[in-house]
Amino acid sequence: MDGVIGIGGTLLLLLVIGSFFGVTDRQHFAPRWLFVAMLLIAVNDACLTLAYGAMPDLIGGEWNWEGKLLALCASLFIASLPAFGWKRSGITLGQQAGSLKAAIPVALLYCGFFVAIALIFPGGKSNGEEIAFQLTMPGVEEEIFYRGILLLALDQAFSGRIRLLGVDWGWGAVLSCMLFGMAHAFGYSKGHFSFDAMTMALTALPSFIAVWLRLRTGSVALPIVLHNVGNSLSLLI
Repeated sequence: MDGVIGIGGTLLLLLVIGSFFGVTDRQHFAPRWLFVAMLLIAVNDACLTLAYGAMPDLIGGEWNWEGKLLALCASLFIASLPAFGWKRSGITLGQQAGSLKAAIPVALLYCGFFVAIALIFPGGKSNGEEIAFQLTMPGVEEEIFYRGILLLALDQAFSGRIRLLGVDWGWGAVLSCMLFGMAHAFGYSKGHFSFDAMTMALTALPSFIAVWLRLRTGSVALPIVLHNVGNSLSLLI
């Protein structure tokens, strides 16, 4: 029940903030796509939580392999729908012409950020399963969802753009980063909501780099690799 209330709080915040952005620029606002984005978040959360504990964990282990795999399969299925499309969702190995020259320095900045985090907040002892999980599942599942189908839906909801740092930014990019941070920092437990500002900063801020890479290259491939590297650095350093 706590998980349902928590995701309900996230969806309510998205509705309020998204509606505010929408009414300030009604010409570029498509409310139906905001509701699509809300539905995507609900489906993703239901998969990650194995429908809030109603489904058996057939894989087992200390880490949420089954939830991540279910969420990944759901995202790939949604990306295959005509309204989305794999390429439009960034699920492609192809990179926009000339984009890697600009992307590589930004990728190094991303890695540098997580090296600093790993040195400041060193991780404890890790086992093989944790290393295997962090090197695979978070980056693949979360990037395809947050920088793939969710970003596409939010960009459809808010079509206004500002050119900055070589890419076209919209409110969808901002909201996708906010939601990624909230997925790690916002929750509901024991009768009250909780919010960790430090966790929000450490997840939402680097996600802007990941969004830039996704928009510049047209693909989630580089963000996936960097995400998994970033998650693993604290275990390896």
